[in-house]
Amino acid sequence: MSSSETATEVTPGCCGSAIEAGLTEARATELAAGFAALADPVRLRLFSLVAAAGEICSCDLQGPLDRSQPTISHHTKILAEAGLITGEKRGRWMWWSVASDRIADLRGSMERTS
Repeated sequence: MSSSETATEVTPGCCGSAIEAGLTEARATELAAGFAALADPVRLRLFSLVAAAGEICSCDLQGPLDRSQPTISHHTKILAEAGLITGEKRGRWMWWSVASDRIADLRGSMERTS
């Protein structure tokens, strides 16, 4: 490196493969929505309860989370909108389960592609 070059200068084409392997803006936005939904402690706990149960009724989430039904509904809505859980209405209650495809997508999102 000559005295006129700085360490921050990059020779064109020298690092192309590393830069090209990154996430697209659209993909990063999509993944960020999933990670953001899990960033809240209540939602993370709620998600872990759904995952542990396999399928769980909204009514069974109030006790373990010590939250009101409207608050549970708010958090399940955010997780569902992020595609992390899916719900099925049975009678007056929603039954929730983990959207395993979406979880696999988030889990594998940061793996390097070959």
